[in-house]
Amino acid sequence: MHVLGIVGAGATALCDRLAAQLDGRVATVESLPESATEPESTDCVAAAYGLSPDGNWVGTGDDRGLDGLLDDLSAAYDYALLSGFPDARVPTVAVAGADAANVVAEAETGESADVASLAAEIDSREPHVTLETLVERAKADPLEVYAGAIATFTGRVRAKESEGDDPTLSLEFEKYDGVAESKMAAISEELEERDGVLRVLMHHRVGVVGDGDDIVFVVVLAGHRREAFRTVEDGIDRLKDEVPIFKKETTTDEEFWVHDR
Repeated sequence: MHVLGIVGAGATALCDRLAAQLDGRVATVESLPESATEPESTDCVAAAYGLSPDGNWVGTGDDRGLDGLLDDLSAAYDYALLSGFPDARVPTVAVAGADAANVVAEAETGESADVASLAAEIDSREPHVTLETLVERAKADPLEVYAGAIATFTGRVRAKESEGDDPTLSLEFEKYDGVAESKMAAISEELEERDGVLRVLMHHRVGVVGDGDDIVFVVVLAGHRREAFRTVEDGIDRLKDEVPIFKKETTTDEEFWVHDR
């Protein structure tokens, strides 16, 4: 799922204009004032939903941060447009000089913004992918009718290897654009040549990933559990050994590129 934030005057209206330019399912998320975030039901529930017979729904609750919401949306939507989140760690369009943490484009007004250029900008950015995204993609594969197993691997940021280590605060990943993706695709294709292996999906995040957050996913759709388990293990081993991705570690005491060590 590709994500773009818009901040400044007219951000929500610009989200609506941009959504009409995008090819796929689009979700919009608007920052609401504190008074609008309370559930509209009784005090004994954390969320309330209304669902119509044709599948239209509305909801309110108090148990979702932005990162968790994007994780939930990523399996079902192709795009997410965020209105009014200046601190979000996503590519952001600043309207009328608005401040934001990660500005990739600017517009004098929401009405004058070139939505065709913004549509190209969002497609060029690294997508937001979760384990559920890849699992749902595997389940939608035409070969899933022959599958009796889906095996997965999730790599995450480990705070410590031993008791005396300085805690790791974050890892930052960089990769050669195009090269890493091509290598992961080649590894997946080779693993899919094995008997009983139907589909292999991989994704490695880039940028800053905090302590406890997910880094890398491998998902294998296979006829039986044994080939699924073996292929997941071989897939992550080959990804770590062969794909050109560089890692910088930030601890409470220092910062360093791991390959320099």
